Amino acid sequence: MPNDYERDSVSAPQSSDETLYCEAEAPVAVEKEKPAQESSETDLEIEDTEKFFTTGQKELYLEACKLVGVVPVSYFIRNMEESYVNLNHHGLGPNGTKAIAIALVSNTTVLTLELADNCIMPEGILSLVEMLQENYYLQEINVSDNDLGLKGARILSEFLQNNTSSLFSLQLSGNNFKEESAELFCQALSNNYRIKSLDLSHNQFCEKAGEYLGQMLAINVGLQSLDLSWNHLCIRGVVALCSGLRSNVSLKKLDLSMNSFGNEGAAALGEVLRLNSYLTCLDLSSNNVTSDGLSKISRALELNESLKVLKVVFTRAGGRTASDACWMAGRMRSEMDKWVGDRQTDRQGDGCLQRNLEGRHRLCFDGNLFLNPISMDGALLLILSIKRNPKSKMEDIDISHVLVSEQFVKILDGVCAIHPQLDVIYKSVQALSAKKTPFTWTNPVKLIQSYADQNKISILDFFRSLNPSGELMMPVGEFRKAMIQQNKVPINRYQVRELIKKLGEKTGMVDFSFIRME
Repeated sequence: MPNDYERDSVSAPQSSDETLYCEAEAPVAVEKEKPAQESSETDLEIEDTEKFFTTGQKELYLEACKLVGVVPVSYFIRNMEESYVNLNHHGLGPNGTKAIAIALVSNTTVLTLELADNCIMPEGILSLVEMLQENYYLQEINVSDNDLGLKGARILSEFLQNNTSSLFSLQLSGNNFKEESAELFCQALSNNYRIKSLDLSHNQFCEKAGEYLGQMLAINVGLQSLDLSWNHLCIRGVVALCSGLRSNVSLKKLDLSMNSFGNEGAAALGEVLRLNSYLTCLDLSSNNVTSDGLSKISRALELNESLKVLKVVFTRAGGRTASDACWMAGRMRSEMDKWVGDRQTDRQGDGCLQRNLEGRHRLCFDGNLFLNPISMDGALLLILSIKRNPKSKMEDIDISHVLVSEQFVKILDGVCAIHPQLDVIYKSVQALSAKKTPFTWTNPVKLIQSYADQNKISILDFFRSLNPSGELMMPVGEFRKAMIQQNKVPINRYQVRELIKKLGEKTGMVDFSFIRME
């Protein structure tokens, strides 16, 4: 699958006559040294045999299913030789996961494995970790929503401390991880340079977790993407995280949406943006940040030369749009009630419960449900900060809940003339007549096709001319800038935005090699 991270070089098999098979209990003569976590009755055992390296994958999996007493998953059998395998929501359980792990020990084709919502439990994650100690091809794993808890966190952290696999992307969303789990992960990641992308969203990290994360980020030199959305970091947690983020030299993408840190947290992040020259994407959505907090961010953006994407809107979860306030209110209520119950059970006695409970009630029940209640004046400060910074690399600003005026649009036009790579998404324009609405412009693809036909060239030749390298993929910002600055086809930024959607922008790149004419 395409991704933003450099994949570690893949190790070749150790020898042509060394392969793998699995038994319930391994012969003593060939037993390998295992981490202290494991007993002599290991889940996955390895011996020399050649046939399973390139053939017999199906037979190996079926035998493993018999061994652990589960029904084989037909989808896995059909796709076990593909690079991407999606087993989300298959009800595997610990034993089903163990059978999958046994089959993957010798697999050399699967690069990305999705195992979300399978009730894997700590026993299942142990099987996966044992498999990763032998598999040098698997690069991305999603084990979100599997109720791993503290025991699972211990298993994973021990693996991360000694990770020699090719794994660089790990999704751990919604696994009931709390403060102690955060400490374990941060200790493991402090010296781990292999993990590039980490998703810890929808867990129960609070203020103390923010301290651990800040300490880790201050010394970690590998992590490039970190998702902490839908946690409970609040003001103190985000401020502590920012103290480490100031000196971080690797993190590029950070999602802090739905953490209720308000203007104080925004101010701390503003200080980070003044000093950090590596962060390129920052999501602050749904944190009760007002125009006052945004002004702190704006002042920092007058100096920042790295940030490309800034989001300060409603949270968009599960494919839902910002208007689904009722659904989100229910979801937040549920998460809050679960979190409060867990915190009362934990009886940590540090005062965090009362502070966060009050903050959550305000967020759920006041008139600014899930909003960053930013006015048009606050939004104006934001775009003017880009105008004042000739070295700004900002490409996308999402303030899609803000209603703006025609005067705002005129000012934005001037800013975009200086920074043609910039696109700002806002809600709508007050009192904008139907004749002026940007949604009535001619289809940009048809305009380009018309130009290509008139000049007897292909549409791909036109797009290729935009890229100095002649390739058919470009970063979004560079593509937007090239389209605005070219003088062959008259096109405005609204049409360019529509064109980027049609080209299927993913991971910050547009690919116009597969464009379909209408």
